[in-house]
Amino acid sequence: MNNQIKQSAQTIQNISQNISGYFIGKKKQITEMLTGFISGLHVLIEDIPGVGKTTLAKCLAASVGLSFARIQFTPDLLPGDILGMNIWDVQKNEFVFKKGAILNQFILADEINRASPRTQSSLLEAMQEETVTVDGRSFELPQPFFVIATQNPITFTGTFPLPEAELDRFGISFSLGYASNKEEIEILGMKKSINPFNTLKPVSSPEEIINIRKQVEEITISDQIKEFIIALANKIRGSHYVKLGISPRSMQHLVTAARTIALGQERDFVIPEDVIEMVVPVLAHRIILSTEAHMEKKSVADILADFLATTPIPTGRK
Repeated sequence: MNNQIKQSAQTIQNISQNISGYFIGKKKQITEMLTGFISGLHVLIEDIPGVGKTTLAKCLAASVGLSFARIQFTPDLLPGDILGMNIWDVQKNEFVFKKGAILNQFILADEINRASPRTQSSLLEAMQEETVTVDGRSFELPQPFFVIATQNPITFTGTFPLPEAELDRFGISFSLGYASNKEEIEILGMKKSINPFNTLKPVSSPEEIINIRKQVEEITISDQIKEFIIALANKIRGSHYVKLGISPRSMQHLVTAARTIALGQERDFVIPEDVIEMVVPVLAHRIILSTEAHMEKKSVADILADFLATTPIPTGRK
């Protein structure tokens, strides 16, 4: 098991280095994105246009050797464009199923909140059950399956807010923000025509990712740390600053993310720091603040930091 963990941690490191060789800066966000991918938790990146959301997703796709499809979400996009549809074949004199882009291993849902809620909801079954149903017929999605979506701030023109049920399907969410001055000088010196798919070579395989995901499930997490997560969840749910708390699914996602962090550090057990590191990326996008929080100009990150500071952190292993 220890040798397997070491090999898996090395694979994660190789993917990270491959991405960092092309995508300038943002080590923390690369780690969070990789944590989602390795653990099978779908990732949502929200930020203004032009900061590299799509480029980062493409760098990961080019590094992992999975079948890839990019879906550009627009107001006129229909569910059938994503899932596929039955088309009448004149020669065969019957309906033939034409596969949609969703039937790939790696899906980039670009600017997901520019599509209508009806089209957004077409991803729910795929993201939760890893199947799609068209005209009563179900199709298994290829493994390993992963969705990474980008979205523009909801205040931008032509956007539709993601419903709470869909936000809850994303295991991890983060923003990129602007690069530093030093990083932007390096970015400005890059050739505009360079494409990650033409530059980066895969450093892993689908079979390897499937095996690593199985290892993630075997990482030990103590009852003390589970109780710590439950205590944190109860504080969030009971706070007057929070209108909508976190679901049991989000707690499961936090456990999975913490296990992935442990694996990446060549451990077969979770420590509290693994959980704390992933609290904001896993929970922040699911929490809806109350009017009181907005009046006091409290952010979700501030509130989570307060909860963490007042929740006893377990020590030792049991």
